[in-house]
Amino acid sequence: MRADRLVSLVLLLRQRGRLTAETLARELEVSTRTVLRDIEALSAAGVPVYAERGRHGGFALLPGFRTELTGLNHDEALALLTAGSGRGEQVFGLGSALASAMRKVVDALPENHRATAGDAARRFLVDPETDLLSRRLVTEEIPGTTMLEVRRAVLAGHKLRIHYAAAGRTPEWRTVDPIGLVTVRDRAYLLATRSGEDRTYRLSRVRAAEELPEPAQRPDRVDLDRIWRERSARFLSDSHLTVLLKLNPARREELLDTALAVRAEQPDTDGRLRLEVTFQDARHAEWALWQLGTDAEALAPQSLRTALRDRAAALVARYGNPPG
Repeated sequence: MRADRLVSLVLLLRQRGRLTAETLARELEVSTRTVLRDIEALSAAGVPVYAERGRHGGFALLPGFRTELTGLNHDEALALLTAGSGRGEQVFGLGSALASAMRKVVDALPENHRATAGDAARRFLVDPETDLLSRRLVTEEIPGTTMLEVRRAVLAGHKLRIHYAAAGRTPEWRTVDPIGLVTVRDRAYLLATRSGEDRTYRLSRVRAAEELPEPAQRPDRVDLDRIWRERSARFLSDSHLTVLLKLNPARREELLDTALAVRAEQPDTDGRLRLEVTFQDARHAEWALWQLGTDAEALAPQSLRTALRDRAAALVARYGNPPG
């Protein structure tokens, strides 16, 4: 870990010039004392780093010093820089590692490509924190120590002990065999098995975690995309409500924001969309369609049509008479 930090320190000085010990400590997420020790270690290893005194002082490298890193072409670096602008690193607790990797990517570029790749990457925005309607996308908070233990167990292939709080239940400890990690819309999940049975755990509900020394019972090769599709299909088929409806195409995105899944979709002869949509339950479906007003019409099940009709009738009765 210290070797990676030393490389990151050199790259920071190369790319940003003179920096104070406080700035370096903040960027590397260590103490200023650690930075000073690292500076001494670099000097002892022959890296030409020197201190400048005074109000605007700090540490800098002699001009022309360059580290030896594998080169990347312009498009390869642009792809990495753009991918690194997403927020998956926040979900899996890899923010510091990503920052270090991006510094290495930039430094590995030929001199004439470095500025243009950085400018090009700034012209791509991946997963901003708000959408066009100014709705803020909230990333679930996962303690760093918990995420570290989970990540270690997944990568090492060891069993994992987690203190898990399932919805509406008291947290309890359980030992699982981790398979992989998945992030969907800023929610992170642990795919695992427990006593041979498939399990999917939402990481924001893991209160604590401990990597165990025993090897996990899992296959050597894994297709996370296939496993996720299979588990998603099973999840949607268990105790959820499927609704057939017609919808004004202009409201499609609003519906997708509230529904669990769209099973089928096709244009109808009257210009509306005919969709088969899955909701959590009848209450969820009634609430979601009510928000869409007359732009949505539930066709089935009949119980949902009846519930929406009764709600509309109650509203008419309330406002059909003068107030008082």
